[in-house]
Amino acid sequence: MSATIRELRVELGARSYPIRIGAGLLDARALWRGAITGKHVLIVSNEVVAPLYLERVRAQLDDVALSTLVLPDGEAHKTLASAARVFDALAALKASRDACIVALGGGVIGDLAGFAAACWMRGIGFVQMPTTLLAMVDSSVGGKTAVDLPAGKNLVGAFHQPRAVVIDTATLATLPERELRAGLAEVIKYGALGDAQFFNWLELHATQLLARDPAALAEAIAHCCAQKAGIVARDETEQGERALLNFGHTFGHALETVAGYGTLLHGEGVAIGMCLAAELSSRLGRAPAQDGERLRQLLTQCGLPTSVPGGLRGDQVLATMKLDKKNLSGRLRLILWRGIGQAEIVEGVDESQIKAVL
Repeated sequence: MSATIRELRVELGARSYPIRIGAGLLDARALWRGAITGKHVLIVSNEVVAPLYLERVRAQLDDVALSTLVLPDGEAHKTLASAARVFDALAALKASRDACIVALGGGVIGDLAGFAAACWMRGIGFVQMPTTLLAMVDSSVGGKTAVDLPAGKNLVGAFHQPRAVVIDTATLATLPERELRAGLAEVIKYGALGDAQFFNWLELHATQLLARDPAALAEAIAHCCAQKAGIVARDETEQGERALLNFGHTFGHALETVAGYGTLLHGEGVAIGMCLAAELSSRLGRAPAQDGERLRQLLTQCGLPTSVPGGLRGDQVLATMKLDKKNLSGRLRLILWRGIGQAEIVEGVDESQIKAVL
């Protein structure tokens, strides 16, 4: 286990919880076992992660009634049908209201397991154990849980905070290269939306992050988690500031949906979406074009796509954007920017301008 363990907290009163970051934490029972109460525990994972890490987590839970559920991998399986499989597993375990779910995997598993935890007996505890960079820096923190529908991403969900977030950075050693790069899109997002100094740091350290330098990755993860923890503490249910964390996501989610779940990874959709948001901001005279170019260059350096894939129709993407959860009374609300580090919520953008960037 790493000698350096970083600990942050999401401050939400009685529902506050720790975020612990370090190598080897899956085996560090003392650092997370206390977050699990009751005698029933269900570990939810997927077919890629389970063979690598499930037994290590199971070994730390030898004092409870334990069951495991291994689901297929990928966004295409973040569905109500998969949630029903979690409910069936909880029922078979005879899980009571003090049961706990451990979400061992990437963002799909974390979102799905958290959604099931929010629903089972109107809410039970869960612990996030993210194994992808994207989940470590974003989806594991903040209590957004959901499943997808054919009409759009994350349309059925709940705010349900975890009991703890356990980030074992050593799991990144087995992360496929494409998934690593997709995670870097969410890392870059944090600099783009609210921290120009961090964006500068990313430009200087992109090569180290791509090479999986442990110190650089730990620094980036801790910075993103601290930024998100602060925003969530101030705006848990996304009434204002938290919406800024969706920079690139309104476009990105629509692109993922129209392309077909799994065709574009979430981080790839966000990368394209951030470029579209930056371009739209420039067209509207809200931001300097050179900031958009810096963003595009950093994303390109990280091996991420920056333009809409061929074959996707702009009218289909726009129609899907209209189902975005940030919209109010049918009016599109976009997260645009004034430049690097200055995201903002914008309403009333003319649809012809949106079609033009698509």
